[in-house]
Amino acid sequence: QIIAAGHNTQAVALAYMAPVIGGIYYSYRRDAMTGALFTALFLTLEMTANHPQITYYTMICILVFIITEFIFSVREKQIAKFIKTSLILLIPVILAIGINFGSLYTTYEYGKYSIRGRSELSMDNKNQSSGLDRDYITQWSYGIGETMNLLIPNFKGGSTAPFSRDSETVRVLRQNNAAAASDQVMKYWGPQMSTEGPHYLGAVIIFLFVLGLTIIKGREKWWLLAATILAILLSWGKHFMPFTNLFIDYFPGYNKFRAVTMILVIAQFCVPLLGALALRDILSNKISRAGIIKGLKLATIITGSILLLILIIPGIAGSFLNDYENSYPDWLRSAMISDRKGLLRADTVRSLILILLSSAALFGFVYEKLRKSYLLVILGALIILDLWTADKRYLNADRFEKPTSIQKVFTPSTADKVIMADNSYKRVLNLAASTFNDNTPTSYFHFSVGGYHGAKLRRYQELIDSALYRECLLIGSTLEKAKSISELAPILSLTKTLNMLNAKYIIYNPDAAPLENLNALGNAWFVERPVIVEDANGEITTFMTIDPKNEAVVNQIFRQQISNSLYPVTEGERIWLTTYQPNELIYKSSALSDKLAVFSEIYYPAGWKCYIDGKESDYFRVNYVLRGMIVPAGEHEIKYSFEPDSYYTGNRVSLASSLVLILLLAGSVLWKLKKKQ
Repeated sequence: QIIAAGHNTQAVALAYMAPVIGGIYYSYRRDAMTGALFTALFLTLEMTANHPQITYYTMICILVFIITEFIFSVREKQIAKFIKTSLILLIPVILAIGINFGSLYTTYEYGKYSIRGRSELSMDNKNQSSGLDRDYITQWSYGIGETMNLLIPNFKGGSTAPFSRDSETVRVLRQNNAAAASDQVMKYWGPQMSTEGPHYLGAVIIFLFVLGLTIIKGREKWWLLAATILAILLSWGKHFMPFTNLFIDYFPGYNKFRAVTMILVIAQFCVPLLGALALRDILSNKISRAGIIKGLKLATIITGSILLLILIIPGIAGSFLNDYENSYPDWLRSAMISDRKGLLRADTVRSLILILLSSAALFGFVYEKLRKSYLLVILGALIILDLWTADKRYLNADRFEKPTSIQKVFTPSTADKVIMADNSYKRVLNLAASTFNDNTPTSYFHFSVGGYHGAKLRRYQELIDSALYRECLLIGSTLEKAKSISELAPILSLTKTLNMLNAKYIIYNPDAAPLENLNALGNAWFVERPVIVEDANGEITTFMTIDPKNEAVVNQIFRQQISNSLYPVTEGERIWLTTYQPNELIYKSSALSDKLAVFSEIYYPAGWKCYIDGKESDYFRVNYVLRGMIVPAGEHEIKYSFEPDSYYTGNRVSLASSLVLILLLAGSVLWKLKKKQ
């Protein structure tokens, strides 16, 4: 599911989760210093993978382990050793943070300005946390009943994919002359908006996990069980809001991440580990034969009974329809229910057979009918067969493409070619795509007004919500009614947000020439009147009422930079862009007196510095998201340069920390070699 969805860094970060936790485990149970160095190496790699959400969930898993260790250390009167080891483990944490300080610091700095930080608006904050909105955090929440997907992959239909061609659903659609709709009717009927597939752990793995719960007596069982339960409860998100709100409000950093279903990676680590520990204890004769037999019987009865009950009473899974499908005609709903029940039954039988075979193999070993090597081969083959065949449903050959075919995705359309013929610096609005969610082709060829990012600048997202969506809808509805493109021209004078963002071209049909917006205000311009407001609410509401061609809304925190109430503009005075690079913008200005300039670039003070004729100058925020400054009279060169202090400071810390880790690792190796000699 992770790779199929394109979450590559998530997969890499997950790969380092086990060795990080293993290093900490080794520190508490064996050698604290060796474990700390091992942890430092892999925690550094974990952070370098640059998926903060997985790293955060790894820390939650570690926290559960440490709390368990603390409880047992108190019971066993080993609290001094626990404290000593915990203090030693601060070394790898500090080193890993230090080595990754460059990226962590800049990400932290950016986070305050992104949708992961707190909004400055106070108009509607009922759903607001100090990070993301609660609805956004829990947008992808695992259904409570959907948790059975861990054992049965098709418990809720699997993935958001159409039914197979030989299904009852497709057959009745053809009979009712609705075959074209077959791609719109999905197998998945759970509560999520869409999904690439279930968080299936494997029937054999679940069986071994339950077996571990019944036979393992040590502390490992409790922290692995606690972490698994915690992950499942938090994955329910909006379906279990009292618990979710507890973490959003009181657990530092939790409200910075969305898609709470991802926390099931903790279960995906803990469940197989407990199963592996159960096998370890069985194969090493740590548990009596009677204890193993009792545990095997319990695990087989528990897992087998659940599967048999679902097989006999499939209605346990629910109605087999989601809320949106109740309006479908009876003939279609009946076919969908029949197909979904079939998928559930097939996978239930599949899981049951795998569990019975695994149980039989273990019983054979216990009763000395099967050698240890044969047992491992059989269980390994069953696990691979189980997970491989399930995973291939979602990550199959169709998902892989040759590099040459990928290039074909970015072939310029007719509209793109027309726009590319204009060499000026401008932005493009693409209404033929999902403007603010999937705008890749536009961003590939042009500077785009839209596009998607999981951590957009909050002010820009708020501008989208309050103005850009409305203006896009206005253009779209006018296009539907217009008999000719010329009828749209008057409407564009009303789209002041798009105009100030210099949206010079609008794509409404990729196969047609784009609409040119003659009202676009350009890369920079002089305005005559600053409109001072008290706060962010005033900025965004006042902007809706001004003419951005002649006025600029300025927050009162920048009042000291504005000395005049009017900055008259005469003919011939102008400001224009001469050079554009991602980290450097150069403008020329010509004016008879001081002017208030607006730049059609997003205001981001954490790194962007402004220079007039080589001398650093102040600038400020205008129109909620743009940059503005007072340009002195005369002819000048104005340069914006991206020079984030956090980046340079972070890199120096990273270099120093890397050298320390290298010296510690080298010293450890030399010390061990000397010790052997």
